[in-house]
Amino acid sequence: MLRRPARTVGILRQNFGVGPFSLIAAGFLFLVLPLSAQQRGPLPPPPPGTVIPSGPPPKSNAGPQERVSHITNEPPSMPIDEIIQKFTQREEEFRKERDHFTYTQDVVFQTIDEDGQVDGEFREVRDILFTPDGKRYDKVTFAPVTTIKRVIMTQQDYDDIEKVWPFVMTPAELPKYDVKYVGRERVDELGTYVFDLEPKKLEKGERYFRGRVWVDDRDLQIVKTSGTSTGLLKKKEDQAFPHFENFRENIEGHYWFPTYTRADDMLHFKTGDDVHIRVAVHYKNYKRFTTTIKIGNATQIDPPKP
Repeated sequence: MLRRPARTVGILRQNFGVGPFSLIAAGFLFLVLPLSAQQRGPLPPPPPGTVIPSGPPPKSNAGPQERVSHITNEPPSMPIDEIIQKFTQREEEFRKERDHFTYTQDVVFQTIDEDGQVDGEFREVRDILFTPDGKRYDKVTFAPVTTIKRVIMTQQDYDDIEKVWPFVMTPAELPKYDVKYVGRERVDELGTYVFDLEPKKLEKGERYFRGRVWVDDRDLQIVKTSGTSTGLLKKKEDQAFPHFENFRENIEGHYWFPTYTRADDMLHFKTGDDVHIRVAVHYKNYKRFTTTIKIGNATQIDPPKP
Protein backbone atom coordinates (compact mmCIF):
# COMPACT_ATOMS: atom_id res chain seq x y z
CA MET A 1 0.00 0.00 0.00
CA LEU A 2 2.60 2.53 1.08
CA ARG A 3 6.12 2.94 -0.13
CA ARG A 4 9.13 4.40 1.60
CA PRO A 5 9.95 8.01 0.64
CA ALA A 6 12.76 8.47 -1.89
CA ARG A 7 16.01 9.87 -0.59
CA THR A 8 15.86 13.04 -2.68
CA VAL A 9 12.48 13.28 -4.37
CA GLY A 10 8.98 12.25 -3.37
CA ILE A 11 5.68 12.30 -5.24
CA LEU A 12 2.58 13.30 -3.31
CA ARG A 13 -0.86 14.12 -4.67
CA GLN A 14 -2.11 17.29 -3.00
CA ASN A 15 -5.80 16.49 -3.32
CA PHE A 16 -7.09 13.03 -2.48
CA GLY A 17 -8.62 11.24 -5.44
CA VAL A 18 -8.24 14.02 -8.01
CA GLY A 19 -5.87 16.73 -9.04
CA PRO A 20 -2.31 16.87 -10.34
CA PHE A 21 0.70 15.21 -8.83
CA SER A 22 3.31 17.49 -7.29
CA LEU A 23 7.03 16.83 -7.46
CA ILE A 24 8.54 18.01 -4.18
CA ALA A 25 11.95 17.66 -2.58
CA ALA A 26 11.74 15.13 0.24
CA GLY A 27 13.26 17.55 2.71
CA PHE A 28 10.31 19.90 2.18
CA LEU A 29 7.60 17.35 1.55
CA PHE A 30 5.87 17.60 4.92
CA LEU A 31 5.24 20.51 7.26
CA VAL A 32 5.96 19.78 10.90
CA LEU A 33 3.04 20.95 13.05
CA PRO A 34 2.96 21.34 16.84
CA LEU A 35 2.50 18.06 18.71
CA SER A 36 -0.96 19.10 19.84
CA ALA A 37 -2.06 19.42 16.21
CA GLN A 38 -0.81 15.90 15.39
CA GLN A 39 -2.27 13.96 18.31
CA ARG A 40 -5.86 13.57 17.19
CA GLY A 41 -6.52 10.55 19.41
CA PRO A 42 -7.94 7.14 18.47
CA LEU A 43 -10.04 6.63 15.38
CA PRO A 44 -13.83 6.78 15.84
CA PRO A 45 -15.91 3.58 16.14
CA PRO A 46 -18.26 2.39 13.37
CA PRO A 47 -21.55 4.36 13.11
CA PRO A 48 -24.67 2.96 14.84
CA GLY A 49 -26.49 0.33 12.80
CA THR A 50 -23.36 -0.90 11.04
CA VAL A 51 -22.64 -4.62 10.97
CA ILE A 52 -20.02 -5.01 13.69
CA PRO A 53 -17.00 -7.36 13.49
CA SER A 54 -17.10 -10.78 15.10
CA GLY A 55 -13.60 -10.38 16.54
CA PRO A 56 -11.05 -7.74 17.62
CA PRO A 57 -9.58 -5.22 15.13
CA PRO A 58 -6.79 -6.60 12.95
CA LYS A 59 -3.28 -5.93 14.26
CA SER A 60 -1.08 -7.88 11.87
CA ASN A 61 -0.69 -8.98 8.29
CA ALA A 62 -2.19 -12.39 9.05
CA GLY A 63 -4.61 -13.69 6.46
CA PRO A 64 -8.32 -14.20 7.16
CA GLN A 65 -7.85 -17.90 7.92
CA GLU A 66 -5.54 -17.04 10.83
CA ARG A 67 -8.00 -14.75 12.62
CA VAL A 68 -10.44 -15.65 15.36
CA SER A 69 -13.84 -16.58 13.94
CA HIS A 70 -17.02 -18.44 14.81
CA ILE A 71 -17.68 -20.03 11.44
CA THR A 72 -19.63 -23.27 11.43
CA ASN A 73 -19.76 -26.07 8.87
CA GLU A 74 -23.53 -25.77 8.57
CA PRO A 75 -24.47 -26.43 4.92
CA PRO A 76 -26.11 -23.64 2.91
CA SER A 77 -29.85 -23.63 2.19
CA MET A 78 -29.22 -23.76 -1.59
CA PRO A 79 -26.41 -24.95 -3.89
CA ILE A 80 -23.22 -22.93 -3.49
CA ASP A 81 -23.03 -22.06 -7.19
CA GLU A 82 -26.58 -20.71 -7.00
CA ILE A 83 -25.67 -18.56 -3.98
CA ILE A 84 -22.68 -17.11 -5.82
CA GLN A 85 -24.74 -16.41 -8.92
CA LYS A 86 -27.52 -14.72 -6.95
CA PHE A 87 -25.36 -12.62 -4.66
CA THR A 88 -23.19 -11.32 -7.53
CA GLN A 89 -26.35 -10.34 -9.42
CA ARG A 90 -27.59 -8.62 -6.28
CA GLU A 91 -24.29 -6.79 -5.99
CA GLU A 92 -24.69 -5.53 -9.57
CA GLU A 93 -28.15 -4.21 -8.70
CA PHE A 94 -26.67 -2.49 -5.65
CA ARG A 95 -23.84 -0.96 -7.70
CA LYS A 96 -26.34 0.65 -10.04
CA GLU A 97 -28.49 1.77 -7.11
CA ARG A 98 -25.59 3.46 -5.31
CA ASP A 99 -24.79 5.42 -8.46
CA HIS A 100 -28.02 7.35 -7.85
CA PHE A 101 -26.96 8.52 -4.38
CA THR A 102 -24.98 11.48 -3.11
CA TYR A 103 -22.85 10.94 -0.01
CA THR A 104 -19.86 12.21 1.96
CA GLN A 105 -16.55 10.33 2.20
CA ASP A 106 -14.39 11.17 5.24
CA VAL A 107 -10.84 9.71 5.24
CA VAL A 108 -8.43 9.71 8.20
CA PHE A 109 -4.98 8.14 7.74
CA GLN A 110 -2.57 8.07 10.71
CA THR A 111 0.93 6.81 11.47
CA ILE A 112 1.54 5.62 15.03
CA ASP A 113 4.84 5.85 16.91
CA GLU A 114 6.38 3.26 19.28
CA ASP A 115 4.50 4.78 22.23
CA GLY A 116 1.15 4.33 20.52
CA GLN A 117 0.77 8.05 19.79
CA VAL A 118 -0.26 9.58 16.48
CA ASP A 119 2.84 11.16 14.88
CA GLY A 120 1.32 12.04 11.50
CA GLU A 121 -2.10 12.41 9.94
CA PHE A 122 -3.74 12.83 6.54
CA ARG A 123 -7.39 13.95 6.51
CA GLU A 124 -9.78 14.67 3.69
CA VAL A 125 -13.53 15.07 3.37
CA ARG A 126 -15.18 15.03 -0.04
CA ASP A 127 -18.78 15.12 -1.22
CA ILE A 128 -19.96 12.95 -4.11
CA LEU A 129 -22.60 15.04 -5.88
CA PHE A 130 -24.54 15.54 -9.11
CA THR A 131 -24.93 18.52 -11.40
CA PRO A 132 -28.55 19.61 -12.10
CA ASP A 133 -28.46 17.64 -15.35
CA GLY A 134 -27.41 14.45 -13.54
CA LYS A 135 -23.64 14.36 -14.12
CA ARG A 136 -21.73 12.82 -11.21
CA TYR A 137 -18.75 14.65 -9.69
CA ASP A 138 -16.94 14.97 -6.36
CA LYS A 139 -15.85 18.04 -4.39
CA VAL A 140 -13.23 18.30 -1.64
CA THR A 141 -14.66 20.22 1.33
CA PHE A 142 -11.90 19.74 3.93
CA ALA A 143 -8.22 18.93 3.39
CA PRO A 144 -5.71 20.31 5.93
CA VAL A 145 -1.99 20.01 5.28
CA THR A 146 -0.77 16.46 5.91
CA THR A 147 1.63 15.87 8.80
CA ILE A 148 2.67 12.35 7.71
CA LYS A 149 6.46 12.05 7.38
CA ARG A 150 7.37 8.35 7.46
CA VAL A 151 5.48 7.08 4.40
CA ILE A 152 4.12 8.39 1.12
CA MET A 153 0.66 7.54 -0.21
CA THR A 154 0.79 6.34 -3.82
CA GLN A 155 -1.73 6.15 -6.64
CA GLN A 156 -2.52 2.56 -5.61
CA ASP A 157 -3.58 3.80 -2.16
CA TYR A 158 -6.10 6.23 -3.60
CA ASP A 159 -7.43 3.58 -5.99
CA ASP A 160 -7.77 1.07 -3.14
CA ILE A 161 -9.69 3.43 -0.87
CA GLU A 162 -11.91 4.49 -3.75
CA LYS A 163 -12.63 1.08 -5.33
CA VAL A 164 -11.15 -1.97 -3.56
CA TRP A 165 -12.02 -1.26 0.06
CA PRO A 166 -15.78 -0.79 -0.62
CA PHE A 167 -15.54 -3.98 -2.69
CA VAL A 168 -18.52 -4.89 -4.90
CA MET A 169 -18.54 -8.43 -6.33
CA THR A 170 -20.52 -8.18 -9.58
CA PRO A 171 -20.91 -10.83 -12.32
CA ALA A 172 -18.28 -8.88 -14.31
CA GLU A 173 -15.78 -9.28 -11.44
CA LEU A 174 -16.57 -12.95 -10.78
CA PRO A 175 -14.40 -14.46 -13.58
CA LYS A 176 -11.35 -12.71 -12.09
CA TYR A 177 -11.57 -14.63 -8.79
CA ASP A 178 -11.46 -18.10 -7.30
CA VAL A 179 -14.39 -18.24 -4.88
CA LYS A 180 -14.35 -20.79 -2.04
CA TYR A 181 -17.28 -21.43 0.30
CA VAL A 182 -16.06 -21.48 3.94
CA GLY A 183 -19.23 -21.90 6.03
CA ARG A 184 -21.82 -19.89 7.92
CA GLU A 185 -21.43 -17.29 10.68
CA ARG A 186 -23.60 -14.98 12.76
CA VAL A 187 -22.40 -11.39 12.28
CA ASP A 188 -24.18 -9.06 14.67
CA GLU A 189 -27.82 -10.10 14.20
CA LEU A 190 -27.38 -11.49 10.71
CA GLY A 191 -26.92 -15.00 9.39
CA THR A 192 -24.27 -14.99 6.67
CA TYR A 193 -22.55 -17.19 4.14
CA VAL A 194 -18.76 -16.83 4.24
CA PHE A 195 -16.57 -16.95 1.12
CA ASP A 196 -12.83 -16.59 0.52
CA LEU A 197 -11.78 -14.75 -2.63
CA GLU A 198 -8.43 -15.01 -4.41
CA PRO A 199 -7.60 -13.23 -7.70
CA LYS A 200 -6.80 -15.74 -10.46
CA LYS A 201 -4.35 -13.52 -12.30
CA LEU A 202 -2.87 -10.09 -11.67
CA GLU A 203 -3.10 -7.78 -14.67
CA LYS A 204 -0.94 -4.69 -15.12
CA GLY A 205 -2.63 -1.52 -13.92
CA GLU A 206 -5.44 -3.36 -12.09
CA ARG A 207 -6.11 -3.57 -8.35
CA TYR A 208 -7.75 -6.61 -6.71
CA PHE A 209 -9.27 -7.75 -3.44
CA ARG A 210 -7.86 -10.77 -1.60
CA GLY A 211 -9.66 -12.00 1.50
CA ARG A 212 -13.07 -12.88 2.91
CA VAL A 213 -16.63 -11.66 2.38
CA TRP A 214 -19.76 -12.22 4.44
CA VAL A 215 -23.01 -12.47 2.44
CA ASP A 216 -26.38 -11.96 4.16
CA ASP A 217 -28.33 -15.21 3.81
CA ARG A 218 -31.63 -13.36 3.24
CA ASP A 219 -30.82 -10.35 1.05
CA LEU A 220 -27.88 -12.18 -0.59
CA GLN A 221 -25.64 -9.14 -0.54
CA ILE A 222 -22.19 -8.52 0.97
CA VAL A 223 -22.44 -7.00 4.45
CA LYS A 224 -18.81 -7.27 5.56
CA THR A 225 -15.41 -7.53 3.85
CA SER A 226 -12.03 -8.38 5.38
CA GLY A 227 -8.74 -8.68 3.51
CA THR A 228 -6.05 -6.81 1.62
CA SER A 229 -5.70 -5.13 -1.76
CA THR A 230 -3.17 -6.41 -4.26
CA GLY A 231 -1.83 -5.95 -7.78
CA LEU A 232 1.31 -6.11 -9.88
CA LEU A 233 4.16 -3.97 -8.53
CA LYS A 234 7.51 -3.01 -9.98
CA LYS A 235 10.44 -4.98 -8.54
CA LYS A 236 12.14 -1.86 -7.21
CA GLU A 237 9.02 -0.59 -5.44
CA ASP A 238 9.04 -0.97 -1.66
CA GLN A 239 5.33 -1.02 -0.87
CA ALA A 240 3.12 -2.59 1.76
CA PHE A 241 -0.66 -2.82 2.01
CA PRO A 242 -2.65 -3.08 5.26
CA HIS A 243 -5.33 -5.54 6.21
CA PHE A 244 -8.69 -3.74 6.25
CA GLU A 245 -12.30 -4.40 7.20
CA ASN A 246 -15.30 -2.84 5.49
CA PHE A 247 -18.77 -2.78 7.05
CA ARG A 248 -22.09 -2.07 5.37
CA GLU A 249 -25.41 -0.80 6.64
CA ASN A 250 -28.95 -1.33 5.39
CA ILE A 251 -29.67 2.10 3.90
CA GLU A 252 -32.61 1.55 1.58
CA GLY A 253 -34.78 -1.49 0.97
CA HIS A 254 -32.66 -4.62 0.75
CA TYR A 255 -29.49 -2.78 -0.24
CA TRP A 256 -26.47 -2.67 2.04
CA PHE A 257 -24.26 0.41 1.56
CA PRO A 258 -20.62 0.75 2.72
CA THR A 259 -20.58 3.01 5.78
CA TYR A 260 -17.24 2.34 7.48
CA THR A 261 -13.79 0.98 6.59
CA ARG A 262 -10.94 0.58 9.07
CA ALA A 263 -7.36 -0.63 9.05
CA ASP A 264 -5.02 -1.01 12.03
CA ASP A 265 -1.88 -2.78 10.89
CA MET A 266 1.91 -2.92 11.00
CA LEU A 267 3.41 -2.42 7.53
CA HIS A 268 6.67 -4.27 6.87
CA PHE A 269 9.00 -2.81 4.23
CA LYS A 270 11.92 -4.46 2.42
CA THR A 271 14.33 -2.08 4.13
CA GLY A 272 13.43 -3.70 7.45
CA ASP A 273 11.45 -0.70 8.63
CA ASP A 274 8.03 -1.26 10.21
CA VAL A 275 5.37 1.44 10.27
CA HIS A 276 2.19 1.17 12.35
CA ILE A 277 -0.75 2.79 10.55
CA ARG A 278 -4.45 3.34 11.23
CA VAL A 279 -7.04 4.28 8.64
CA ALA A 280 -10.74 5.06 8.97
CA VAL A 281 -13.09 5.87 6.10
CA HIS A 282 -16.66 6.94 6.81
CA TYR A 283 -19.29 7.00 4.05
CA LYS A 284 -22.26 9.00 5.30
CA ASN A 285 -25.21 11.26 4.43
CA TYR A 286 -26.50 8.97 1.68
CA LYS A 287 -29.29 10.75 -0.22
CA ARG A 288 -31.00 9.73 -3.42
CA PHE A 289 -30.43 12.20 -6.23
CA THR A 290 -33.55 13.63 -7.86
CA THR A 291 -33.32 15.82 -10.92
CA THR A 292 -34.67 19.36 -10.85
CA ILE A 293 -35.90 19.09 -14.45
CA LYS A 294 -39.72 18.96 -14.59
CA ILE A 295 -41.80 17.72 -17.50
CA GLY A 296 -45.17 19.46 -17.90
CA ASN A 297 -48.38 18.22 -19.48
CA ALA A 298 -48.32 17.63 -23.23
CA THR A 299 -49.99 20.29 -25.37
CA GLN A 300 -51.01 20.10 -29.01
CA ILE A 301 -49.29 22.49 -31.44
CA ASP A 302 -51.06 23.01 -34.74
CA PRO A 303 -48.86 23.23 -37.85
CA PRO A 304 -48.59 26.71 -39.35
CA LYS A 305 -51.10 27.55 -42.07
CA PRO A 306 -49.69 27.95 -45.60
